[in-house]
Amino acid sequence: MSLERDLYKRSDSKCELCSNSENLSVYEVASQKNGGLDESILVCGTCREQIENPDAMDANHWRCLNDSMWSEQTPVQVVAWRMLSRLRGLGWPQDLLDMMYLEEEVLEWAKATGEGAPSEDQIIHRDSNGVIIEVGDSVVLIKDLPVKGSSMVAKRGTAVRRVSLDHENAEYIEGKVDGQQIVILTKYVKKL
Repeated sequence: MSLERDLYKRSDSKCELCSNSENLSVYEVASQKNGGLDESILVCGTCREQIENPDAMDANHWRCLNDSMWSEQTPVQVVAWRMLSRLRGLGWPQDLLDMMYLEEEVLEWAKATGEGAPSEDQIIHRDSNGVIIEVGDSVVLIKDLPVKGSSMVAKRGTAVRRVSLDHENAEYIEGKVDGQQIVILTKYVKKL
């Protein structure tokens, strides 16, 4: 049987990532092995274009990974992990990555392309102890902080949930304190 026929049978003639049934083709998942059924998936044209061209990325299209990340097929899991890692800065993909479990060798395969690894020019936010803060994390204030432009003082010990990051400055994060969105210096917080 041919590889394409095997993939059509395995996937019920649908994209293994988004379940689209049009414009399907075989996509070989980058690896160091021999290829074949265990290293290929059936994808639609939309998924293929966005996998191969990150500039064409439509983040909402990848909400389909909420279902396909649970596939029993290893190459589908690998591509789902890579795409979620590429989008992790949006918040919701990080939540899915936190739920996802991959065997150690599968995770190594997923990381083989460098997807998900911090780039050298990427801004990394760190708390007062040097722990990396990511979108959606919770932090606690370690000092009373007067809020500029207001009479409010953010008290020490206040938890700030689901923070967002400043993409231009590694020292700034944003979060809500007492219902008010404020900018907080990372040196005054500790990750929970």
